[in-house]
Amino acid sequence: MEKSGGKKRRRERHYSLKREMAAVYICLLGFTLAAVWVLNDTLLERSYLQYKRSNLIEVYEKLEKAWEEDEFGNEDFESEIMHLCNVYNVNFVVTDASSNTIYSNIKDPAQISRQLRDILFARDNTEKQLVEETDHYSLTYMPDPFSGTEYATMWGNLDDDCFFMIRTALESVRESVNMANRMLLYIGLPAIVLAGVVIWFVTKKITGPILSLVEVSKRMAEMDFDSRYEGTSKSEIGVLGENMNILADRLEENISQLKTANLELQKDVKARRNAEVRRQEFLANVSHELKTPIALIQGYAEGLKDGISDDQESRDYYCDVIMDETRKMNHLVKRLISLNHVESGEDIMQMERFDLNELLMQLISSFEQMCRQKGIRVCYDPVPGSWVWGDEYQVEEVLRNYFSNAVNYCDGKKEIRIKLEERDGRIRTSVFNSGKPIPQESLERLWDKFYKVDKARTREYGGSGLGLSIVKAIMESMKQAYGVTNYDDGVEFWFELETK
Repeated sequence: MEKSGGKKRRRERHYSLKREMAAVYICLLGFTLAAVWVLNDTLLERSYLQYKRSNLIEVYEKLEKAWEEDEFGNEDFESEIMHLCNVYNVNFVVTDASSNTIYSNIKDPAQISRQLRDILFARDNTEKQLVEETDHYSLTYMPDPFSGTEYATMWGNLDDDCFFMIRTALESVRESVNMANRMLLYIGLPAIVLAGVVIWFVTKKITGPILSLVEVSKRMAEMDFDSRYEGTSKSEIGVLGENMNILADRLEENISQLKTANLELQKDVKARRNAEVRRQEFLANVSHELKTPIALIQGYAEGLKDGISDDQESRDYYCDVIMDETRKMNHLVKRLISLNHVESGEDIMQMERFDLNELLMQLISSFEQMCRQKGIRVCYDPVPGSWVWGDEYQVEEVLRNYFSNAVNYCDGKKEIRIKLEERDGRIRTSVFNSGKPIPQESLERLWDKFYKVDKARTREYGGSGLGLSIVKAIMESMKQAYGVTNYDDGVEFWFELETK
C-alpha cells in the first residue's frame, strides 16, 4: 500500500497543474513567434507588392486623366502628382514616339526613357516577372539593367503617340522582411525565455490557491473537516474556497448530528435490551416475592382444612399467619401498582407550593412510637417557612420511604438526623441513620426494583425492595435531584426541591 501511495504521489507531481500551465503558455508563445515569423516572411512581401501595384495604378490613372484633359503643366496637377510620387516613392516618365520626354518627375529621365525605348522595341533582354497586362499597360517585377536594383515597373501608352513608364524600387521591402525576421529571432527567443520564467512564477501564484483547495478536499475526503481554505483572493477560486469551508462546516455538523443520532439509537437499542432484562428480572422478582407468602397461605390453609390442630390457639395462630402473609401480598401489590402509575405517567404530578417543614413534623410524629420502641433518637431542628414546589402527596411518599429505611437499618448510636439546607434556590432534605455504610458495589443498583442490600434484614422487617424504586420514579417525574451518600458511621439519603 505504501508503494502504491508513493507511485500515486509521483504521478500527481508529474501532472502538476503549474507545470502544465507554464508549458501551455510557453508553447503558445513559441507558436505565436513562429506564426508571426512565417506570416512575416510570406505575407508581408506579398502585401507590400500588392500595395505597390495599387500605387502604380493610381499614378497611371492620374497621368491618363491629365493626358486626356491636357493638364500636363497645370500647377494643381503637378502639385498632386508630385505629392503622390513622393509618398509612394515612384518615378515616371512620359515620352513621345521619338522618345523625347514630355513629362517626368525626375530631373534626368534619360535612363528611364532609354529603358522604356528598349522595352518598346524589344531590345531589353532583362528577365521580367509579369504581374498584370492590359490593353494599355503591362506591370512587371524586373531589375534595372544599369543598377541591378529590382523595381515594380509599369509601361504602356496613353495614346498612339504617347508612352509612359512608372516604377518603384522593391529592395526596401525585402530588406525590411529580412530585418523583421532577424529581429523576431533576436528578440523573440529571449522573450520566450523571460516570459517562461515570469509565467512560472505567475502560474505558481495562480495554482497556489488551487493546490490549497486540493489539499483541503483531500482532508475532507479523509473525513477531516478541521482543514480550511485560508486564501484572500476575491476571484472565483476564492469563492470556491469559501464555499468549500461552508461545505466542510455543514458536513461536520451533519456528521456530528448523524453520530449523535447513531449514539442515541445505540442507547435506545441498549435501553430496550435493558428494559427487556429488567422486565424479566421484574417478573422473576415478583414471582419470588409472591411465591413464599402464597406457599405459606396454601400450607396453613390446607392444615386448617385437614384439621391438623384441634385447639383454638393453634387455629388462631394459623389464621394470623395467613392474614399476615395476605397483608404483605396486598402491600406488595399496592406498591407495584403505585410504582407502575408513577413510571408510566398515569399519576400526574400536582405541582403546588407547600411547607416542607410542616410535612416533616407530621411525618416524625407518625413514626414517633416506632422509634421509641426501637430506642432510636430522632434529631431535627425545625426550619419554619421552608416553602417548596412539588406534589405534596408524592413528596410525603418519598419521605416515608427514606424514614422507613432509616428506622429499619438504624444501628450503632441508634440515631436518625433530618436536615433541611437551602442552596441556589433549592432546599435539600437529607435523612441520615447511623449504622453500617452501604457496600460500594451495591450503590449503583440501590434504586433497582426488588434490589435488597441485606436480604435477611429486609425479610426481618417485611420489606419488598420497592421503596427506593418508588423514590426514583417520583423524583424523576418531578425532574428533581436525589441520591445517597455513604459515611463511616452511617448512610444519608437526600432529595432536592425548588423554592421558586
